[in-house]
Amino acid sequence: MNPKKKIILTGDRPTGKLHIGHYVGSLQRRVLLQEDPSFDKIFIMIADAQALTDNADNPDKLRENVLEVTLDYLAAGLDPTKVNIFIQSQVPELTELAFYFMNLTTVSRVQRNPTVKTEIQMRNFEANIPLGFFCYPVSQASDIALFHGTIVPVGEDQKPMIELTNEIIRRFNSVYGEVLDECEILLPDNIVCMRLPGTDGKAKMSKSLGNCIYLSDPKEVVEKKIKSMYTDPEHLKVSDPGHLEGNAVFTYLDAFCKDEHFERYWPEYKNLQELKDHYTRGGLGDMKCKKFLNQIMQEWLEPIRQRRHYWEQHIPEVYQILRQGTETARLVGQQTIAQVRAAMRINYLDDEELQKSQIDKYTTTK
Repeated sequence: MNPKKKIILTGDRPTGKLHIGHYVGSLQRRVLLQEDPSFDKIFIMIADAQALTDNADNPDKLRENVLEVTLDYLAAGLDPTKVNIFIQSQVPELTELAFYFMNLTTVSRVQRNPTVKTEIQMRNFEANIPLGFFCYPVSQASDIALFHGTIVPVGEDQKPMIELTNEIIRRFNSVYGEVLDECEILLPDNIVCMRLPGTDGKAKMSKSLGNCIYLSDPKEVVEKKIKSMYTDPEHLKVSDPGHLEGNAVFTYLDAFCKDEHFERYWPEYKNLQELKDHYTRGGLGDMKCKKFLNQIMQEWLEPIRQRRHYWEQHIPEVYQILRQGTETARLVGQQTIAQVRAAMRINYLDDEELQKSQIDKYTTTK
């Protein structure tokens, strides 16, 4: 165990293209973190094995989306020379460590996890919960522990997962010796970014609800989605006072707008607060606000679209990035598993002292 090292472990399930909720919630932060020299290593995992826990009957979905997510990573600005992008299922040491971890926690402890409860309700599993899905908090703990992750950038809803991870690691270290590192959560700086709502105003942005703006959406598609965005249902006339709470347009402005955007696109206002004040007292139409938001979003997304187009023309290079990243992850995983087996005293074939003692025990002299 090396507590002096600062190692980040984060990632995404490859269930579809990444959207702007992913960008403000995690991707943007990762791009900044990769430039921070205080971090020794950044592992970014494409969690296809975890995604299989509720997509086991549709593996082709993940097969396609592993590449889509990688393209979105590179388009967002992640640099494979600064971060290590790898595929979860191609690192079997993760599964091995998860199996050992399952002996250190209980069914009732996992059942008490509020994130697990929420996820089960969302998927309508009820009594028919796939065992792999039920155990994914333990699998997640192994993902972090295998790479000695000390920093985990996730949303606030993942706090219970990090707590359980540290419980399992403390339990392992207590039973077998100080081998694994505890971790701490790294939350988004902007509270709005913790969970960006869908364009329909619903709390969750998801492909199934059709309320996402994807990083790869063409310019005209983004504009169309913003024009139809949910605002204030009581704001029927321009003269009516508008409400900000639950208004998706202003939530997005909170996440993406900067003062310099007003200088470029709407000099009538100095900052977002002035715009909000005008909207709430009445006299400002929703379409003007949406036009302004569209200008901001296009500015954010255009360089991402350009980078994605480049990588789409260089798919063999993308697979080489994944291959190299996965090989690096496997080397680290093998080193950790060797430490784990030694601590658990199940490294029978590598323990020369054990073998010698047994030879001495059973060898008879005449």
